[in-house]
Amino acid sequence: QVQLVESGGGLVQPGGSLRLSCAASGFTFVSYAMNWYRQAPGKERELVATITSGGYTNYVDSVKGRFTISRDNAKNTVYLQMNSLKPEDKAVYYCNVDLRSWVGEPPRDYWGQGTQVTVSS
Repeated sequence: QVQLVESGGGLVQPGGSLRLSCAASGFTFVSYAMNWYRQAPGKERELVATITSGGYTNYVDSVKGRFTISRDNAKNTVYLQMNSLKPEDKAVYYCNVDLRSWVGEPPRDYWGQGTQVTVSS
C-alpha cells in the first residue's frame, strides 16, 4: 500500500533552517510529481512546493527564495529544505502524491501523517 512518512520537523528560531524528509513506498516514485503542503491552525491546507517527475519545481510566493524542494529517486524520498524561517511558517507540513493516471481522472491523493514545524524565539 502507499505510504508517505515525513520526518524532520521541530522547533527552530526565526532565521533558522530545517530539512523535512518524506520517505515514499507502494508506488513507482520516479514516475510522479511530489508535493509539500502545510496547514496552520485555523487556516486551510496550502500547497507549498511541487517537484515533477522530471525535476521541475514550483513554489508558493511566500516561500520563494527560502525553501527548496528536491527528490532522490534512488531513495524514494522527497525533501524540503527550509531556510530563513519565519514565525508565519509555523504549521503542520504534509507530504502528498496524486496517483491519478491522466488529468481527466479524479484526484487520487495520498498524504503522510504530517510533521510539526514551529518557528519561535
